[in-house]
Amino acid sequence: SSGINAEWPLRPGSAVRRIISTSKAPAAIGAYSQAVQVDKTLYISGQLGLCPKSMDFVSDDVSEQAKQALTNMKHILDAAGSSFKNVVKCTVLLKDINDFGKVNDVYSQFLQPPYPARAAYACANLPKFGLVEIEAIAVVGEIVDQ
Repeated sequence: SSGINAEWPLRPGSAVRRIISTSKAPAAIGAYSQAVQVDKTLYISGQLGLCPKSMDFVSDDVSEQAKQALTNMKHILDAAGSSFKNVVKCTVLLKDINDFGKVNDVYSQFLQPPYPARAAYACANLPKFGLVEIEAIAVVGEIVDQ
């Protein structure tokens, strides 16, 4: 991850932004970062089922693409010092809403109770014509469940 570019000490009301990047996840294929951390909140860009080295989809199967997308997300979470345990919101984008059950089965292998909030949408197309894309918001640091 890149260094923090902020005046020190911070002015009152300021927030620290840190760009998170890892070679273990696919490089951005547009004008965006893999993840951006602002204070303790981590915003993870949508992850596709791309192999980080080849930048090709791991399979034409939606379950395999979902598994790879979540594996990529795990590497980004690791790079930020966070984990799936600290994910508080996910958005799942599907090429075909009929794939929801298959993707949910894979999703539940990565995210455990207490589950994060989540939305799922069908969309006309995804980047590189993928079958599933998953984005998340997580907390960096300890979370106490009540």
